[in-house]
Amino acid sequence: MRLEVNGVHIGVEQQGEQEQSPLVLLHGFTGSAQSWGSLLDKLAKSFHVIALDMLGHGQSDGPNEPARYSMEHCRADIIAALYKLGIQEGEAILLGYSMGGRIALYTAFSGYFRALILESASPGLADPIERKQRRKSDTALAERIEREGVATFVHHWERLPLFASQKAMPQEQQEALHQQRLHNTAHGLANSLRGVGTGAQPALHDALSQLTLPVLLLTGELDKKFCGIAHSMQRQLPYAQWSIVPNAGHTVHLEQPEQFVRLATAFGAAL
Repeated sequence: MRLEVNGVHIGVEQQGEQEQSPLVLLHGFTGSAQSWGSLLDKLAKSFHVIALDMLGHGQSDGPNEPARYSMEHCRADIIAALYKLGIQEGEAILLGYSMGGRIALYTAFSGYFRALILESASPGLADPIERKQRRKSDTALAERIEREGVATFVHHWERLPLFASQKAMPQEQQEALHQQRLHNTAHGLANSLRGVGTGAQPALHDALSQLTLPVLLLTGELDKKFCGIAHSMQRQLPYAQWSIVPNAGHTVHLEQPEQFVRLATAFGAAL
């Protein structure tokens, strides 16, 4: 389904029973609600699963103004969509992966959610100079996507060292992920990078100590960079636990789905 909120349409996929505890999923860059694959069915055994498409991805709109993709607008759109679905404040767990994890962390400060799960996520870049440099590189990549098209970009994206461990996934699963990425538009991906890329994200390091929600941090043992980020975040967050998943890289939910479901379900059951 598509919901109209704040002047845009947001793609939504739901699984599970309405009476179950809501679990809201935010995908990573180039992903969509579909990129969670069979994980939605597995999670739906314990949760009312609500997977949202971020702007510029999947079935959601791709506005012309990069500023419309900002963290502030993401937060407002997510909460408005959940309100339309009948999800009240304090009911849902918010789960975000990578880009979706950055959005989820920012959105969690709204006070709308009861708990937070962050997979391979970060609080942004603390150094203003590093943020400026990243904005420049994100802008250059956005221009490249528009210039060369989605297929060429996806070919480049899937060969980044960050995703090398995905090569261990079954070929059928890799192909399904590839096809899902190709269904995005160059325009949408480029503006998403400009509006909500790591360089555009507000740095949240100093605010982490104020986030009093229960938080589960998930990283793959092969993803050394994000294991380091999670280690630092756990020390700053008041109520955080951290699980490192063996034989997984950046995309834990696809590389080790059974472990991912087990950890998310146990976290939800303990709240």
